[in-house]
Amino acid sequence: MNPSSKRWRRARQLLTLAFFILVPVLVISLLRNLDWGEVHDALAAYRWQTLALAVLISACSFALFSCFDLLGRRYTGHPLPARQILPLAFVCYAFNLNLSAWVGAIALRYRLYSRLGLPLVTITRILGLGLVTNWLGYLLLAGGLFACGLPRLPAGLDIGSTGLRLIGLLLLVAALAYLLACGFARRRRWHLRGHAVTLPSLPMAAVQALMGAGNWALMALVMYSLLPGNVDYPTLLAVLLISSIAGVITHIPAGLGVLEAVFLTLLHASVGKGNLLAALIAYRAVYFLLPLMAAGVVYLVLERVASQRAGAARSGSSG
Repeated sequence: MNPSSKRWRRARQLLTLAFFILVPVLVISLLRNLDWGEVHDALAAYRWQTLALAVLISACSFALFSCFDLLGRRYTGHPLPARQILPLAFVCYAFNLNLSAWVGAIALRYRLYSRLGLPLVTITRILGLGLVTNWLGYLLLAGGLFACGLPRLPAGLDIGSTGLRLIGLLLLVAALAYLLACGFARRRRWHLRGHAVTLPSLPMAAVQALMGAGNWALMALVMYSLLPGNVDYPTLLAVLLISSIAGVITHIPAGLGVLEAVFLTLLHASVGKGNLLAALIAYRAVYFLLPLMAAGVVYLVLERVASQRAGAARSGSSG
């Protein structure tokens, strides 16, 4: 490992450690003197129509994210039908959100796809395209919102609005560079650590951008449907994007505590702490826990079907 790689790895470790220390301190300070009765009342006040709408939007988000793997089928040309791909991708996304990318996005995807007969190189390409699709949408949305000065940061945050706008411009440049490379690069194929990386066509990259941005927008819409009408949607989307990248940096499964810390820090002046925390609890229940329970059932079904298929194949070969 070269010296620059060692320094970068050390910096990441220090940054992660800082987040692990700062997040609990920040959450405790923000929740100090919180009226938990207000949180209870806010949760009890949710109408079933509001919760049903949040569940419906969550289902749309999971359906869209699952379609990332359909795009991966087009990219790789593998023959698996949609009826096998969509439940598999749903399971991976739900486990990814709750138990980290190593469990959901990587381990489960390799296991389930390999049991359906796909080679590792194809699974890797599907995984890579899905990751790029997700983060391309992030770059475009976060870049546009940050460049426009959203969210408005509280006084005292070191980065300031100017720094946030600069970050937004850099994110947009990165997204534009990828799209331009897909459209105009002469060299379309590279090898990275033994894996071939092939640029998709510009039309496919445009679909990636729309799908990735659409999923992030739906995630924020779930939260928006659960909050009182004191925060505009673009601001809420920008706060969600900040909380998501903070969760990635800390490697905390489900961004537990990170999501709450960012939302409470940036929005507590606009929404009462009790109402905001109630919305965050409802959001976790609707977008994280409920899909995880459903995914657990679907995963057991997928494993049973795969075992039956393997048993039938062994019986056929022995006969």
